[in-house]
Amino acid sequence: MVFLLENMGYRKFLLTVTDQKEMATCSGLAALDYANTKFSRGYTTTGVSMGVCARHEFIQPNRVGDLQKGEQFANIDYIFTWFLQFHDPTLFMFVSYDIVCVGWIHLMEQLMELPPLVRCFLIMPMICFMIPKLHIKGHSTKCRARFSLNLVPGSGQTDGEGIEWLWLNIGGIAASTRIMGPGARHDTINDHWSHWNWQKLISLAATLRQRLDNAKEQEVIHQEALASFSEQQQERVGGWKAMVHEYEDDLTKKNPYKTVITGLTEAQVRLQFQREEEEAAKKGLPKKHRVTPSKFMTECLGVEEEQREVRVQVELKKSQTTKQQIDLGALRTKLLRRLVRLHKLQATYTPAAIVALEKREVADDERPENEPLYLPSALSEAEHADGGCMSSLLEMELSMRDAQCRSALVKLRNQLVVKARFLNYKALHARHQGATTCVRAIVNHNKVKIRLHSEKYQNTWNTLWVNAGCDESLVAWRKLRKEDIRYMEDEQDLAAKEARWRKAIARQKRKYDELVAHAVEIPAWLNNDSDDDEEIGETRVGKSWREVSWI
Repeated sequence: MVFLLENMGYRKFLLTVTDQKEMATCSGLAALDYANTKFSRGYTTTGVSMGVCARHEFIQPNRVGDLQKGEQFANIDYIFTWFLQFHDPTLFMFVSYDIVCVGWIHLMEQLMELPPLVRCFLIMPMICFMIPKLHIKGHSTKCRARFSLNLVPGSGQTDGEGIEWLWLNIGGIAASTRIMGPGARHDTINDHWSHWNWQKLISLAATLRQRLDNAKEQEVIHQEALASFSEQQQERVGGWKAMVHEYEDDLTKKNPYKTVITGLTEAQVRLQFQREEEEAAKKGLPKKHRVTPSKFMTECLGVEEEQREVRVQVELKKSQTTKQQIDLGALRTKLLRRLVRLHKLQATYTPAAIVALEKREVADDERPENEPLYLPSALSEAEHADGGCMSSLLEMELSMRDAQCRSALVKLRNQLVVKARFLNYKALHARHQGATTCVRAIVNHNKVKIRLHSEKYQNTWNTLWVNAGCDESLVAWRKLRKEDIRYMEDEQDLAAKEARWRKAIARQKRKYDELVAHAVEIPAWLNNDSDDDEEIGETRVGKSWREVSWI
């Protein structure tokens, strides 16, 4: 059986394609990291793209095409439309692809640029684009709500990752095919994939029976869990079902799985105050300064944000090289200039802040990132009186603080999702010094973002808490603790880790009892005064593996 598509027409089409920008991705896939590097130079083929039945994992004939420079749009579009010609166009089809979130956006326009041999017109309502279940974990929350196989009826719990087994199976011949000519390489690949399909065919009955037995077992577990959850949320279940059914009938309707953020963003709050100031100007009310109060508060919070960024950079670069010291010096110089401009504005809007700055004792080694700003929320009632602070500034600041909490929490959640993908990719796929160094730099950059967003939320929450009389019940946001800042793990992964932990505890106890029986001295690492499994579990496993963070 021939698996690679007709080569002459494919090669002729690629000659008409200039260098394209490779497909961008929001997940940082391994296939894209190693494309267009020195490891692929000099090869006529750097890989293949393949169409596979995601349900039964059979390789489709004439559905495989060679790649020259990574996953370019031209290659993928040609191969995709080629194998669509062998399917019944009247059947509803699920198409899963690792980076379909960017690949399908301009798909119709790209198909019109293909040669007549493969050009086709897609009936988009008959095609549902999805991302495989493993790869979607590294995508943004927006992609998860739109392209998850778990959320679309008809997917039948297909994971879309069957093609990964094929890559694992064929990887063993890569070193041999690398030095072959085109004909020998194609024959070798066809032979191996024919054997794969034959093995799948003769084992299909046993595989389907095993999956059926597993499905029956899991059905009972999930039905009980669903019934228990529905009983606890009985007053909401009816509305939820209506939203889901409406979305399943028409995917253009509101997505019930998409996280909805209520309230005003930082930009919307600033715009609201700006419009109020414009209305006041139309009424002829005098202005204190050419910089309006809302712009003054925006500048205050901007300086505070810049101080936070410098502090994080200083902490992450404790063992500073000469270049890092120069970079930090430039950041501090820029911050000093902003502080000088801010103090001039404070003399107009918050004179009490200038008085407080003059009274404070300044340490010789104090850095600009540690200088207090004395914003309206930090001033006492006595300092607010007698013109020490413009009357509307405190209310304005608290409104902006509320929006800061909202935006910081959203950004923190997104960065934690990204962190999970980066760490998984670093552990499984990053190889060679250059790639690991690049990934480490990306992980560190992600770490900085998480730190900034979490500190922004914590500092803002503290301000709201103090101005609420130190009463948490009066603050609309929950307090963020260090142990809350963690990414959510998959339930099946958690169950597997729990099982491994239980086995490790059992082995440890058997070893302990054996040493005690033979009167052998117990090693320090094995000696544990507590017999309580849960207490040991808290020490060995940690709470982050056992409960979901509120964020």
